[in-house]
Amino acid sequence: MLRLQAGDDLALNELMDRWRTRVISYLIRMVSSQTTAVDLAQETFVRVYSSRLSYRPSATFSTWLFAIATNLARHHLRWQRRHPAVSLDDPVDGEALHDRLPSASGTPSGDAVKSEQAIAVKKAIGDLPQDLREAVILFEYEGMSHAEIAAVVGCSAKAVETRLYRARQILRQKLRFLL
Repeated sequence: MLRLQAGDDLALNELMDRWRTRVISYLIRMVSSQTTAVDLAQETFVRVYSSRLSYRPSATFSTWLFAIATNLARHHLRWQRRHPAVSLDDPVDGEALHDRLPSASGTPSGDAVKSEQAIAVKKAIGDLPQDLREAVILFEYEGMSHAEIAAVVGCSAKAVETRLYRARQILRQKLRFLL
């Protein structure tokens, strides 16, 4: 990022190669659409480039990057609530093609149970309030610490801890049939 800030525009390619997959994965979990997530990830890197001069090296780059991605996802979700639409590109019945492919290992009944559990967990996380969903995704899937999440979402580390606690309580209640 320091190279990009210093005027080396090719450094953006390195940043994109290094961070694209994680950002897209995070955004898929946030917006539940791969197509939208890819678009938002591209916009995230556009914002990284356009904001390169305001980047402060004292902050962790990943925190700054995920804060940009989170803000874009929030904006998209707000816009989507105000302008509901059904896309022909969205997965059928909330299930992507890779979720429908058979597993190379295990039994068909075991695979079916695992698939149903995965769908139930994905839906339960998707049904969480936005602030709780962000905390869970950043903590569980992105492996961020409470302090890093706090910097991304703009709250205290204690608030992140509380959000994770509440999210786990809700998920435990919704997914009790899986236990």
